[in-house]
Amino acid sequence: MSDQLIDPQLLEIMQCPSCAGTLLEVAVPPSLLCTGCGLRYPVRDGIPVMLVEEATPSEET
Repeated sequence: MSDQLIDPQLLEIMQCPSCAGTLLEVAVPPSLLCTGCGLRYPVRDGIPVMLVEEATPSEET
């Protein structure tokens, strides 16, 4: 079993719907973090929820 939330090839082509920034996996909580605008998109049951309305600001920005 892989430790990755999202297939690396899929993650490579995905981008933030808000700013088109690069996304990084975050293990806890399971999410994708935009390196551009800092929004965090949840991953639920292995499926990334790429809706701006579902995103939360990162605590790291």
